[in-house]
Amino acid sequence: MTTLEEQSFQKEILSLFNYFHNHPEVSWKEYETTQYIRTFLQQFPCRVTTFPDHTGLIAEIGSGSPVIGIRADIDALWQEVDGVYQPVHSCGHDAHMTIVLGTLLRLLNKTVHQGTIRFIFQPAEEKGNGALKLIEKKVADDLDYLFGVHLRPYQELENGKASPAIYHGASGCITGSIHGDDMHGARPHLGVNAIEVGASLVQMLKQIVLNPMTPYSVKLTSFHAGGESFNVIPGSATFSIDLRAQTNEAMEELQLRIDQVFRTLRTLYNVEIKTEMPANLVAAEVNDEAQALLSKAIEEVLGYDRLAEPIVTTGGDDFHYYTVKNPSIKATMLGLGCDLAPGLHHPQMSFNKDAIFTGIDVLVKAVDITLSRSVGKERELSIAK
Repeated sequence: MTTLEEQSFQKEILSLFNYFHNHPEVSWKEYETTQYIRTFLQQFPCRVTTFPDHTGLIAEIGSGSPVIGIRADIDALWQEVDGVYQPVHSCGHDAHMTIVLGTLLRLLNKTVHQGTIRFIFQPAEEKGNGALKLIEKKVADDLDYLFGVHLRPYQELENGKASPAIYHGASGCITGSIHGDDMHGARPHLGVNAIEVGASLVQMLKQIVLNPMTPYSVKLTSFHAGGESFNVIPGSATFSIDLRAQTNEAMEELQLRIDQVFRTLRTLYNVEIKTEMPANLVAAEVNDEAQALLSKAIEEVLGYDRLAEPIVTTGGDDFHYYTVKNPSIKATMLGLGCDLAPGLHHPQMSFNKDAIFTGIDVLVKAVDITLSRSVGKERELSIAK
């Protein structure tokens, strides 16, 4: 590109970001976001697919194999900002959409090797089930490679550096309820005090011990029982539990231990306890080849000194469902250092916008390298025959 073309490109990219940043929409309600992306892409030679029953869309360029996916999450969080609850892009999804659109525009202007590039604008990452919906729609069935992208807080990754993989942990939430009858404070023997059941729950969760070499945690995050009357012993309560583990195997073991806790409590107190797990996220399953390809791209774009180690974080992302449900996909997620502060999910989160252009350049290079290597492999196979 000439200097003027590059200036025009940068202006368009920042315009895209400003729109997304100023028009956040929560999970499964990203209607305007979906329509805006669709309308924007209609001016370019790419194939766009929307869904009749939910938000999000797919855009493709090229044809044949390999099929390379690039995923952006598009939803915002619902948070209190300056005393008002509203949607807000405090997790960087506005930047992720912009980066993936910028990657598409760059690749449209390049002569690429044979292959299909699929740009996945996925809804409802914050709910943890957006990826599962697109998997259900078979969006990932024929993918050979998949690259994701996520801004990283300054505590995790230095500004200007990039990581070729993010090892998110598995996480989940258990909601539950204790069912019994209230009692007079003078007659505690007539029933079960739900608060005492909750106290036992806290202590029993603290006694769960797994292999200390794998990080994990389980903690009660809410408990509600009783009303305004101090002389009524509550028989019922509601609660929630947050559970996390760095591997999927550890998460399975943790869930088994928690189930044992509830069985013990039901027997110990002779009380009905109902539980459900409305949402959970699997731990990252990073492919070595995909990580190596992204490492090479980062090195060529930023230099070896800006290539960071893979990031290990207790946070979660439903991106990893794509590979857990489709193990043949070679996937990894790009982490971008960008002076993000105070932190992800903070309503006043801000970051260095230069990272948007870094992300575009790295993903474009990753696609170039992946397609080039695929062509090389095909030639080797042809010669061998």
